[in-house]
Amino acid sequence: MKHLILLFLLPLSVLAQKFTPAEIARYQQQANRVTIIRDNWGIPHIYGKSDADAVFGLLYAQCEDDFKRVELNYIEKLGRMAELKGESALYNDLQIKLLIDTTEAIADYNKAEPWMKKLLNAYADGINYYLLKNPQVKPALLTKFQPWYQLLWTDGSIGAISTAELTVPELRNFYSGEATAALAEPKDPEYQTGSNGFAFAPSKTASGNAILYINPHVTFYFRPEVQVVSEEGLHAYGAVTWGQFFVYQGFNKYCGWMHTSCNVDVADMYAEKVTKKGDKFFYEYDQKLKPVTEKKITIKYLDGDVLKSKTFTTYYTHHGPIMAKRDGKWVSLRSYNRSMTSLIQSWKRTKAKGFEDYKKIMDLKANTSNSTVFADYKGNIAYWHGNYVPIRDKNMNWSQVMDGTTPATEWKGLHPVEESVHLYNPVNGWLQNCNSTPFTAAGVNSPKKENFPPYMAPDGENFRGVNAVRVLSQGSGYTLDKVIASGYDTYLSAFEVLVPALVSSFEKNVKPTDSLYSQLNEAVTLLKNWDYHTAENSLATTVAIEWAQKLTPTITRLYINEGEADQVTNTKRFAAEATLSQLTSPLVSALNDLKTKFGKWQMPWGEINRFQRLTGDVQSKYDDSQPSYPVKYASALWGMLPSYNSRPYPGTNKRYGVSGNSFICAVEFGPRITAKSLLAGGESGDPASKHFFDQGSMYSQGKFKDVLFYKEDVLKNAERTYHPGDKK
Repeated sequence: MKHLILLFLLPLSVLAQKFTPAEIARYQQQANRVTIIRDNWGIPHIYGKSDADAVFGLLYAQCEDDFKRVELNYIEKLGRMAELKGESALYNDLQIKLLIDTTEAIADYNKAEPWMKKLLNAYADGINYYLLKNPQVKPALLTKFQPWYQLLWTDGSIGAISTAELTVPELRNFYSGEATAALAEPKDPEYQTGSNGFAFAPSKTASGNAILYINPHVTFYFRPEVQVVSEEGLHAYGAVTWGQFFVYQGFNKYCGWMHTSCNVDVADMYAEKVTKKGDKFFYEYDQKLKPVTEKKITIKYLDGDVLKSKTFTTYYTHHGPIMAKRDGKWVSLRSYNRSMTSLIQSWKRTKAKGFEDYKKIMDLKANTSNSTVFADYKGNIAYWHGNYVPIRDKNMNWSQVMDGTTPATEWKGLHPVEESVHLYNPVNGWLQNCNSTPFTAAGVNSPKKENFPPYMAPDGENFRGVNAVRVLSQGSGYTLDKVIASGYDTYLSAFEVLVPALVSSFEKNVKPTDSLYSQLNEAVTLLKNWDYHTAENSLATTVAIEWAQKLTPTITRLYINEGEADQVTNTKRFAAEATLSQLTSPLVSALNDLKTKFGKWQMPWGEINRFQRLTGDVQSKYDDSQPSYPVKYASALWGMLPSYNSRPYPGTNKRYGVSGNSFICAVEFGPRITAKSLLAGGESGDPASKHFFDQGSMYSQGKFKDVLFYKEDVLKNAERTYHPGDKK
């Protein structure tokens, strides 16, 4: 510990020595070619001479707003979380190191084309220049970023790691040798992430221009709002994931792209038949024995104040790393969790000049975790369900563990984009995806399920998808405001199935003389008369959601495998078959919980459902005694289009939002771009900043601000103009 104390007493000039004079000179020269204009919402508009200059400025600005989130994302992708969290994160790190190989990332960097290498260098330089100019900022681990770090995380998605269904507990069982229960941590159903994307053709808009609605549902404060512009043709606006150098969900002056997570099969499990000869392992393949590859992986972890390490001997077949043992067989994983091609695709789409250009970029076939909703300035709208789709035997169920001994289960290249599930300019004039089946993307004009292999779109329907089709089928004459209003529809479509089942069972089976009648009659009558819309003053919303959370978990499963029933089917089945007790016991429990917390169950939804931001910590803290905003929205799990996932926390009785609508934007592609946006909370992660929570009230009410896309508008609303590194 003495050495640590001495380190902090050293002059700043000594600490800066990790950057060479040549590096510092390079940083300063590039900073002079970059201008950052912060508008009146604190949003950075970055202008650079070259694309690389814009990337440099973008990363510098991100670090200004929330360096800890930038750093944490790369600590995770480097497999170094255990150095902060201790032994509990050891096997999460091992999973990352098995699936994301730093050696491969470095090799990709070394052989990168000159234009990409410039971007990668600028990415690292922008962060490092921030650290140089802000010595008061103490990184948790990463004191100097390397340009290849970006190649560990190449598609921008919050769920960028595809493991099929192999879990960290299974990995721990295999590599620790401990016989622990290999069960994944249960997910809070209302905390599941997702997204909505809508596109409207000219036939459906008042202006005759296409409109795109961008509505990712992710953890709050996971993505900031930015604009990046260069003299090399870059001019993109939207949401960027902390620490990445491309706009992930957004638009340029020609077109816009909205990504939604999908369940296209992009990773497969293989049962390997392994034998041991002497001290070496072999696996059977095509009636031959092949040696199992062994690799030592050392992971450091914090134990109290001491950094320790553990070395694992890990195993690989040609399919990929061994991740588990099931039914006596080792299970390997074939996946595609990072690649240079994926990063190239992520960058190039930000510079696409319309539909035909975007289609060519899709032909790179390297986007593994996303579906895409698209619109452009010529009035085209499009939808692609996934992009990277391995060709397989369509008669096999690829959600199962496959036989690893035979070539019959090998991938046979990738499907061309034209063979994937997609839809261009449907006659109905609108497209939607809500992490749901692509076979309702355009209502009756959607692709047909029977025309595609099952592994290409195992996704089922969910209640958000049901609601989106209902809303969009009824609309016309769309403006930006009308699109936003549709995206903020407050109908909870799951309850049109669940509530009638409760009411019917109660009225048929519970007599006025029964004790259950006096307990529940008022609440059941309230639900019976409810229109399934949320509102701040709605008692029924509170009762319905608190009740539904206690029902069977089968109705909360959104992502399904091939051949499994989807959320809508499961909910209808439950409603048809549920006993009185299965419906009413959870309601009794929900009402009692409310009484315990608030002294009565008749609580308006807005009184208990709140939006609050107190600290800039990655793990937010909440306090019932501190100010917060009421929110009428609810979890998208129940079919609401605007998602607001909330729950009580230790020490709170009220529910606080943690995820859902994050960066939301509606953009119209006319001769001049017009757009409106909203960001959860604010741009800055610093509680001392005026932009920490300046969008809080607007966010709680769904009130949008105008997007400043053109420089003349940015200058009119400029709060600060500077080069990276300038003193405030």
